[in-house]
Amino acid sequence: MPYKVKSMDLAPQGRKKIEWVQRHMPVLETIKKRFEEEKPFEGITIGSCLHLEPKTINLGLTLQAGGAEVAMTGCNPLSTQDDATAAGASLGLNMYGWREQTNEEYYQTINMVLDHEPDIIIDDGADMIFMIHKKRRDVLDKIRGACEETTTGIHRLKSMHADGALEFPVIAVNDAYTKYLFDNRYGTGQSTFDSIMGSTNILIAGKNVVVCGYGWCGRGIAMRAQGLGANVIVTEVDPIRALEARMDGYRVMIVHEAVKHADILVTATGNVDIVSGDDFKVMKNGCIMANSGHFNVEINREDLDQMAIEQKKMKPDIDEFVMDDGRRLYLLADGRLVNLAGERGQGHPAEIMDLSFAMQALSSEQLVNTPMEIGVHKTPDEADMRVARLKLKAMGIEIDDLTEKQVEYLEGWEHGT
Repeated sequence: MPYKVKSMDLAPQGRKKIEWVQRHMPVLETIKKRFEEEKPFEGITIGSCLHLEPKTINLGLTLQAGGAEVAMTGCNPLSTQDDATAAGASLGLNMYGWREQTNEEYYQTINMVLDHEPDIIIDDGADMIFMIHKKRRDVLDKIRGACEETTTGIHRLKSMHADGALEFPVIAVNDAYTKYLFDNRYGTGQSTFDSIMGSTNILIAGKNVVVCGYGWCGRGIAMRAQGLGANVIVTEVDPIRALEARMDGYRVMIVHEAVKHADILVTATGNVDIVSGDDFKVMKNGCIMANSGHFNVEINREDLDQMAIEQKKMKPDIDEFVMDDGRRLYLLADGRLVNLAGERGQGHPAEIMDLSFAMQALSSEQLVNTPMEIGVHKTPDEADMRVARLKLKAMGIEIDDLTEKQVEYLEGWEHGT
C-alpha cells in the first residue's frame, strides 16, 4: 500500500499546514529548488522514522523533489498529526502512521517502510535502524547508510558500533552545530513550554521548575523557564555541566531533594528512571511532571501506578495520581515527549526545523555521493557552515569575511607581541 493513515479526508487541512511551515523554512526551500534541478536521489529510496507533522512532511517533499521515492513513518506512537500524514500521502509520499498507535502498530508501520527496501534511512531514536539489524536483515544489503536525528539515537548507535553490531555508516545529524545548538536548545525550550502551558493553562511565573539534565535540551528548557519568571533548579550527574548550571544562575541539587521543591518537573536526560520510587513519596502536592526526552522511560510510570491509590484522567493530556496521604501528582502526555506527544504539542518551531531538516537533506545527499566506512560519523563542517549562511541570508543578516591579511595572521605562528 502507498499509504496507511487515519483518513484521507484530512488532507486539505494538512496541506494548509504544510504551506504555512514552508513559508517559514527558507533554507529547506532553497535546497529543494537545487534538488529539483540536479535530482541527486534519482533511483534512490529513502525510508524515514521521524515525528510525522507538517515540517517533517516538508522534508519528505524536499527529498522527493530530488528524485527519491520516500516512505515515512512516525518515531513515536503519540506524535503523529493525522492531517499531515494524509496531506503527505496526497502529495505522493508513502505514508504509514496515525496518532495513538499501539506498540504493535508502531512496529508494523516501521516494517511497512522497510518493505520499500530503502537505500537510505533517516531515523529519530534509532528504532528503525535497530529493527533492520535485529529483525529485517533482508533489507540490510541494500542500505548505503543512515542519518540519526536525536541524542538518544546517537547514544544507542555508538553503543552498537562499540559492540561491533552496527553494519552500515550513520551520520550523526544530531551532532551538527546547526542542529544541537538551535534545535536542542531553542527548539526544545520553546516547544516544551508551549505544550505544558497549552495543556495545563497554568502560570509559570513564580513556580519552582526542576529541570533534570543540563545538556543542550536541558539548557533550553531552563532558559525558557527562567524567561517566563520561574525559579529554576537543575539536576545533573556531570560535574562540569552542574557547575555550568550554577554559573548560569540556577540552583543545583540531587533529584531526590529537588523534587521536594518542584511545582513543575521536566526530564531531559535520555536516561531511564530519573524520577522513580521514593521520589514520588516526597513530591509536593500538585506537582506537574513532563518529559522532553525521546523515550517514555525517564519518569517511572510503573512506580506511579503501583503507588497511587486512585487515578483519574483530568484532561486528554493530564493524568492525576492520588497518593495514600492525599497528595495529587500529575503526569503530562503519558510521560512521552511532551512537546510532540502532548495534546497541544506541535514540536519545534518551523524556523528551527528548517536548520535540522536542511542538515538531514544534505547528509542524505552525502550518503549517495560519498562512500563511508561503517561507524557513526560527524556531519561535515562545510555543510554546517552552508546551512548557517543560507539561514542568515534568509533573515537578511550580513556578516564580515576575513581579509587575506587576517587569514594569514590566524594561520601563521611567527607573530608575537
